[in-house]
Amino acid sequence: MPVFKLDGVEIPFEPGETIIRAAWKKGTEIPHYCWHPGLSIAANCRMCLVEIKSARPMALPILAWDEKKKDYVETTKNKLQPACQIEAAEGMEVVSKGAAVEKAQGAVQEFLLLNHPVDCPICDQAGECKLQDYWLAHQKKLKRKDTEPVHKPKAVRFGPTIVYDAERCIMCTRCIRFCDEVVGDHVLDMRERGNRNEITVSPGRELDHDYTLMTEHVCPVGALTSKDFRFKARVWFLRSTPSVCTGCATGCNTWVDYDPRYQRVYRLRPRDNEAVNKFWMCDDGMMSYKRFHEDRILTGRARQDGRVVEVPRQAAIEGAVKLLKTASKLAIVLSAQASNEDNFVAARLGSALQEKGALGAKKLYLAALGGWKADKILRNADNNPNRVGAVMVAGGAGLASLEDLVKAVDRREVDAILSLGWAASEGVEQLASLANVPHVNLSSNIGPLTQVATLVVPVASVAESSGAFTNAQGVVQTFKKAVSAPMGITSAWETLLSIASASGVDLSMKQLSDVRGALATHSAPTSVGDTAAPAE
Repeated sequence: MPVFKLDGVEIPFEPGETIIRAAWKKGTEIPHYCWHPGLSIAANCRMCLVEIKSARPMALPILAWDEKKKDYVETTKNKLQPACQIEAAEGMEVVSKGAAVEKAQGAVQEFLLLNHPVDCPICDQAGECKLQDYWLAHQKKLKRKDTEPVHKPKAVRFGPTIVYDAERCIMCTRCIRFCDEVVGDHVLDMRERGNRNEITVSPGRELDHDYTLMTEHVCPVGALTSKDFRFKARVWFLRSTPSVCTGCATGCNTWVDYDPRYQRVYRLRPRDNEAVNKFWMCDDGMMSYKRFHEDRILTGRARQDGRVVEVPRQAAIEGAVKLLKTASKLAIVLSAQASNEDNFVAARLGSALQEKGALGAKKLYLAALGGWKADKILRNADNNPNRVGAVMVAGGAGLASLEDLVKAVDRREVDAILSLGWAASEGVEQLASLANVPHVNLSSNIGPLTQVATLVVPVASVAESSGAFTNAQGVVQTFKKAVSAPMGITSAWETLLSIASASGVDLSMKQLSDVRGALATHSAPTSVGDTAAPAE
C-alpha cells in the first residue's frame, strides 16, 4: 500500500483517498469542521489547511514585515491547501502542525468566531464543541473585534425534533449535505451571503424526515440542537458505553451516553461501523433509549383473583419455579427483542425441564413486533433486533408464532408457558388465551405478554446487561452493560439460571462466558461485527 508522510509519520492510503481521510483512518485528526467521512467534500471551512512540502510548492505572494528595513516587503510563501480536497500521493510530505499552518488555523478560527455568541454556558454543545476544542488548540486569545456582532434568529423551530440557532452556525453545510446525499430530501439550504448567511427550511416544509436527529448530530457546533436532549444533561457528566440499537434488524452500532451518578441513560449516538450502519442512525433508533427507563417492571407481578399485585422479585422467582415444576406440556416463547444469551438459556431450560434431548426440538415459539416503515438507508422492515438470533438458537428450523401458541393452548396441547420479553405484534385481546394456563414471563418492560402472564419476573434492560444480537445479515454484534439495573435485578439469562438452579436443573453455565461458549458450540455465527467492548 502506498504511503505519504504527515508531520513525519507514514500514513498508508488507498488510491484516490484524500489526505484528511487517510489520516482519519489511521486515527490522526487534522482539524476540520465541514469535512465528514460520510459526506461529499465542501472545503468551505478552511480549517484543514496543510502545507505540502514535496514536489514543487505553490508560491503565494505576500507582504511580510522586514525588521531591518522597518517596512513591509514583497515575498512569497508556500500556499496552504485544504487536506479534505487534496488527494494523497506516494512520497508526499505534509505538514499539519507547522508555524504557518497553525497561524492560518488560528486566523480561520478567529474569523469563524467573529460574530459567534459567547453563550457556551447555556449551549447544549458545550463540552463536545469543535469551536471550543480548536480555540484552545489554535487560537487561545480574545476577539479583536470591538464592534457589535451580527445578530441572527435564535431558537428557530426547524421541525418537531430540531431547534436552530443561526448565531452559532458556521455554515459548514453538513446538515444540507446530509439531507441531500443520505436522506435524499432537499429540505435545508442556505440563504443570504457573507456574515448574513444562515440555514433555512424549504418554503412550506419542515425538517420532519426519519433522520432529523442525525441531521442535528452531524452539526459540529451548537447551531442545531435536539428538542429531546436540549437542556437535559451536560456532556462532561456523561459516560459512553458501546452498544447495539434495538430499533430494528439492521443492528446499528451505538454509543449509550449515561450519567453514572444517577445510572440513567440520556441519549443514543451512532457508532461508526461502515459494514453495518456506516455513520448513521434513524430517529426511532436514537429515541429507543427511552424504553430503558419508561414502562419498566421493577418488582414481581402476580395475578391473583383477577387482579395484579406486586410481589418481591425473589418471591416471583420462587413462584416461577413452582409453576414450571407442575408443567407436563411446557411451551417456551423466545423473543426477537431478547439477546442470543437470553434466548439460548430459555430454550436450554425448557428442554431440561421437559427432559427432551434435542434443544428446541418441540414447543418453541417466537414473540416479535410486527414491523414498521422500512427504507433503503438503514431502516429494516423487521423492527426487532434479534429475530435471526432467536431462529439460530432454535437450530435454524424456524419458530412457531404466538398465534400458533394461542391455538395450542385452546386445544390443550400446552399446559404452561415460559416467555421472554414484553414485545408482541398481537394485542392483549388476541393473546387472552395465554392467561388461561400458568404463564411465567420474564420482562423489563410492560407489554402484551406481561399483561397475559400469571407471574412476571423483572429482568434487566439491554442497557443494564451484556449480550449479543444477530442482525438481518447474520452478523453477531455484542453489547456491553452501561448502567446498573435497579433493586438487584439481573439479566434474563442470569434470572433463568437462578430458576434452573432452584428447580434442581444443572445447565452447566454460571457466567456470561459459559453461556457464550455453549452457544458457540450449538450454532456457529455467520460473522462477527466490529462492535462493542469484550464481554464481562
